[in-house]
Amino acid sequence: MSMTLFYKVLIVDDSLSELELMSYYLQDSGYKVIKAANAKEALNKISSEKIDLIVTDVVMPGMSGFELCRCLKKNPMTQKLPIVICSSKNQEIDKLWAMRQGADIYLTKPYTKEQLLLAIKSLAG
Repeated sequence: MSMTLFYKVLIVDDSLSELELMSYYLQDSGYKVIKAANAKEALNKISSEKIDLIVTDVVMPGMSGFELCRCLKKNPMTQKLPIVICSSKNQEIDKLWAMRQGADIYLTKPYTKEQLLLAIKSLAG
């Protein structure tokens, strides 16, 4: 039985190539994908659509992925949204900080399609 049919994933990344690659991986696996180029755009989309999970970059212009996490976890409407942080920052301190901001999973770039799908599946439960 597939868990993916109802799953709508919002991808937030200021890199177009990263957005496209992630979208391709997810759509190829049956997920519905919504894209945002930054955190502000992501917040707008979250308020207008039913999102099941968020995958976000950390380093973005304006609001960082960490700030986006904090913002979502503070809001009762979005605090239960699973968040996967996908970042090129690979220090242990970055991972710890991400978890303190409310992220559920921290993936380091470059990641494989399998790593990304496994992370999402583990939160889809």
